[in-house]
Amino acid sequence: MTKHRGRHRRRRRGRALRGVLAGTALALTAAATMISVSQATVEDDPGALKPLTSAAELDPLRLREEPAPERAPGRSVGVGTVLDHADRTLRDPAHCTTGERAALPVAPAATHAYCWDAADTRGWRSAGVTTSGDADDDGRWGEHRVVLSAWSTPGASRVAFVDADDLDRLRYTWVLLAAPAPEGAGGTGQRALRPAVSGLVWYQDKLLVGAGDGVYVYDLHQIRRADATTAAEHGTRFVMPVTGVYRTAGPDPVGLSLDRTTSPDSLVASGEGLLRRYSFSKEPGRAGLLATGLPAQAYRSEVDGSGGVLSYGSHWYVTQPAEERGTLWRQGTEEARPTRCGAEESHACWSAATPSLSYWEERGEVWSQSGRALFALELDAIDNALE
Repeated sequence: MTKHRGRHRRRRRGRALRGVLAGTALALTAAATMISVSQATVEDDPGALKPLTSAAELDPLRLREEPAPERAPGRSVGVGTVLDHADRTLRDPAHCTTGERAALPVAPAATHAYCWDAADTRGWRSAGVTTSGDADDDGRWGEHRVVLSAWSTPGASRVAFVDADDLDRLRYTWVLLAAPAPEGAGGTGQRALRPAVSGLVWYQDKLLVGAGDGVYVYDLHQIRRADATTAAEHGTRFVMPVTGVYRTAGPDPVGLSLDRTTSPDSLVASGEGLLRRYSFSKEPGRAGLLATGLPAQAYRSEVDGSGGVLSYGSHWYVTQPAEERGTLWRQGTEEARPTRCGAEESHACWSAATPSLSYWEERGEVWSQSGRALFALELDAIDNALE
């Protein structure tokens, strides 16, 4: 009963926030009703997912693991220490700009919404999101609830570690992601991760980062304090050295998310119209790492574009980016359904672009971000908007 009461409280808070958003035009429902009939029907139905079964289709998706170069010795700090240095604050919806609020979905409406500091993120592009709900099924890392948010520039990527214990006041600090340096570069064999981040999953004590040419692995127990040069150049107090990389010969895995409804738990990814699932390893000493080899499942999706992907039970949720408003599709092996909104039953109800989706099972919420807007909404509300 305690879990149900907590869920009911969250739903009441969600309804209250949705009321505030609607009352101040943050939900943008009026904008949805202005979409013309031609816009409302322009999206083609992608149809059901098509399983990939042949060797020619599956072999390019085979996952191989590459170790990272040895790291220079140094003292590591934990996530708790990083959160102790959270000295920046996200803005609540009332203090977001009109443009920032326009990045929020129309339907379903967000239950939580925040905006990143413009000066702190200028020149950086928002990317993947994951939470302590991915890290552990009790929704916490130690005693904290945490949101991780990735951002990239052409020359570096960093992750905001957000203290989410108080959802009315989110505080954060930055951690730089490192990657193997080219051979002959000298030093510790690590430099700032340069490929743009496309997906993020925190599983047990590992952070898996989709970034252009592979999925990079970071150990949450190996966070280091940044030196003065790194801190000044990238605005970070901490740095995480890479511990390994997964690669495939096929399309790069993007839009990463975690699925706890499979056995074992699995990592799902999109990319060039392909959805695939890789199981986490059950081998001793490989906590938080993937099992290499062929994907456990793979499908072709006709949803245009490479957006975020989420798998839960038999459903796959895939976002379709667009210039102004995108679409969220729920696909299975029999049909596809989009979210609907406005008087004309438009499919253009979602954010323009959401690189990743993350399901926080303990809270029943899907977390994502678009532009400078970070938001959460209930998975039940997404399903209701699909009917």
